[in-house]
Amino acid sequence: MLQFVDIALTIFHTGLTLFNLTGWIWKMTRKIHSITIFLTLASWIFIGLWVGNIGYCPLTDWHWDIKRELGERVGGSFNKYILDGIFNYNFDRGLVDWITAVGLVVVIIASIIVNYRDWKKLKT
Repeated sequence: MLQFVDIALTIFHTGLTLFNLTGWIWKMTRKIHSITIFLTLASWIFIGLWVGNIGYCPLTDWHWDIKRELGERVGGSFNKYILDGIFNYNFDRGLVDWITAVGLVVVIIASIIVNYRDWKKLKT
């Protein structure tokens, strides 16, 4: 059962990450994208401050608990874990964290721009 949960979490978390990066592009997904970005940012900042780990993700925390129960050594960010696995390379954690943070800022700016443009069209 834990292996199923591990695979399901990997698929869901990867999908959510990709959606957070691209969901602002399509008009029909912009509202849910705004919600997922807000929740991601809130987790990274507010829950992160509370637990003492800026960038905190409860999905990653839960997933690492599952992986530890399966006997795997894990830690760090989910994005690093996925990139290391895809490219079979040990990426620098700081670099991955920096790219992740910059990606979030770019996505938030893009989302604000397209949502403002949509809102402005509705007003006219």
